[in-house]
Amino acid sequence: MRLATGIARFAAVAVVGGALALGSATDTAEAQERVRWRMPIAFASNLPGLGSPAPWVAERLGEISGGNIEIRVSEPGKIVPPFDILSAVSDGKVSAGYTWIGYDQGKIPSIPLFAAVPFGMKPWAYNAWYYFHGGHEMLQEVYANAGFDVHAELCGIIGPETAGWYHEPIESLDDYKGLKIRFAGLGGRVLEKLGASVTMMPGGELFQALETGTLDATEFSLPIIDQILGFDKIVKYNLFPGWHQQFTAQYMLINGDEWSGLSDTQQAQIKVACQAATTYGLAESEAKNGAVLMKFQDRGVTTQQIPRPVLEELKEVTMEVLEEEASKDEDFRRVWESQKQFMKEYEVWDKRAYLPADL
Repeated sequence: MRLATGIARFAAVAVVGGALALGSATDTAEAQERVRWRMPIAFASNLPGLGSPAPWVAERLGEISGGNIEIRVSEPGKIVPPFDILSAVSDGKVSAGYTWIGYDQGKIPSIPLFAAVPFGMKPWAYNAWYYFHGGHEMLQEVYANAGFDVHAELCGIIGPETAGWYHEPIESLDDYKGLKIRFAGLGGRVLEKLGASVTMMPGGELFQALETGTLDATEFSLPIIDQILGFDKIVKYNLFPGWHQQFTAQYMLINGDEWSGLSDTQQAQIKVACQAATTYGLAESEAKNGAVLMKFQDRGVTTQQIPRPVLEELKEVTMEVLEEEASKDEDFRRVWESQKQFMKEYEVWDKRAYLPADL
């Protein structure tokens, strides 16, 4: 608790300090038009690192703007279904939304590359690419090219998910054939190629789907989050590593006209608050998963690694899927080439600078 409080205070101080530096004598809170937004979110706000950054950033924005920016967070499904947030924001039905944008891959083929990439980057590496290698600018272009009137800000990121919850361990690629499984993003495309029956549904529906047999297996998020959703009460094999989502990025989507109507200071406050929320969410999620895994054994849950040969085969199929998607969509190709080039450079640093996991 002390660590979490300290992180929250540190991030809040950083946000306040940055916001004060961004202010000016002529662009004060009193001179700006007040912002009053409803913001639907895709994940319940009690889910650490995944949903919790949304109310956190709303509260910080209220503080650093002196009450000039007020964002009221609406829990999933209250005013907009989780999978409809992009359209609602773009159409102006709501001013802003907070979501995992990978849900929109059916509308924008390249968008999962900004959400979670199988065998992709670690969270901090993704942040490096996004902020310093053109990721943020490309994301705005991708939305515009697809005809959506939104401005996107990276506003949360977490580390690897689990590889899912299964009634039996995965020992070969054949074990995916015919499996009725909830799997998100590009990882879902990989499992479809392997013969799985892949479906997508919000987190709040998964417990019942597993309980009734609508699903044989599911992935959703981190152990701390999967525990809150109760998966361990039904399914007893929790597999690792989360090959399909080494990072999971969340974004604040803002209607384009609303964004353009903000003052420079208000835009800067939102940017800085989201950057702080990204740090906060990653720290919170990393802090809590070890303790959860330590308790799973007492609940009859077997945490097991997918065999390395299976992971190597999954990677081969993943690369096939990524190249297929790149051949069909120019934005996908452009973003994927940028990420591959960055990862090639980053690996030189990563392999030399960080200690091996088995040391």
